[in-house]
Amino acid sequence: MKALILVGGFGTRLRPLTLTVPKPLVEFCNKPMIVHQIEALKGAGVTEVILAINYRPEVMMGFIAEWEPKLGVKIVCSQEKEPMGTAGPLALAKELLDDGSGQPFFVLNSDVVCEYPLKEMLDYHRARGAEATILVTKVDDPSKYGVLIINEYGQVQQFVEKPKEFVGDKINAGIYCCSPKVLERIELRPTSIEKEVFPHVAADGQLYAFTLAGYWMDVGQPKDYLKGLTLHLDSLNIHNPSALYNAAGVSGNVLVAASAKIGADCKIGPDVSIGEGCVIGDGVRLSNCVVMKGVEVGNHTKVDKCIIGWDSKVGNWCRLENQCVLGEDVQVRQELYMNGAVVLPHK
Repeated sequence: MKALILVGGFGTRLRPLTLTVPKPLVEFCNKPMIVHQIEALKGAGVTEVILAINYRPEVMMGFIAEWEPKLGVKIVCSQEKEPMGTAGPLALAKELLDDGSGQPFFVLNSDVVCEYPLKEMLDYHRARGAEATILVTKVDDPSKYGVLIINEYGQVQQFVEKPKEFVGDKINAGIYCCSPKVLERIELRPTSIEKEVFPHVAADGQLYAFTLAGYWMDVGQPKDYLKGLTLHLDSLNIHNPSALYNAAGVSGNVLVAASAKIGADCKIGPDVSIGEGCVIGDGVRLSNCVVMKGVEVGNHTKVDKCIIGWDSKVGNWCRLENQCVLGEDVQVRQELYMNGAVVLPHK
């Protein structure tokens, strides 16, 4: 079975992190975002993953060389010469996706994190003989999103963009299960699967919705990335609590890489992720934040609701808060207060 992951975007909302690597390779809970997805796809029976790439293909090729043997899944690239939207990449990779077996395939947006109920979704898709199945999630305020109108049989009847009156509370979660037949509807040009393909599938009564039971978040911008961190760590606490860090001074859900070093008298948590090779000084306070691989945090520094990029160094007695985002290799001198600062790499 195969899957295609849409990784072609420039990731502008997650800069400055995406100035170093494409968005799918930005670490989320100590693994590149896309690795969480590939692991879930493998668990659902996928043996080959196609990456629809456009931005920095050489970096993506390096990712494949490193991670393909680790994951035990064949990973290939489909190179876009221009941005192809969310449907064009399927037409471009048609020969890779449709091997004549009639097997359905998955399509994923690369910045979506959830509990990935892919096997259950696949069973649902097959049981209904659907041409396409959309993973949907419930939201509290559907007026911000495109809402799907779904009948009692799970068929999608209509799409309503940012409704002013309540028509439903289920939105597209950015993960699809498709039968090869859907490829016949897609032209080889930049096009949107949500706006130009799925409405026609729905009109033919062949589009179904599968409702996600657990958490969901699009982590394509810093505030949502940090919210996704909280949701993912909550999920880990339920399904795999042994993966979380537990020590004196820790409160709530905290993820710490094995090679990280944490000093004395620190208070860590809730909702913190600390990457490989990090060095956290004495008396440090970390909460609601991500500290990426190779970062050093000086003594008595406080970090709250921030993302600190790879190999950065934060001096003693600093205070960072309110969604600061530091790019790769940023040097923060001692006793600085930073509020909502965004700092480019190597500054």
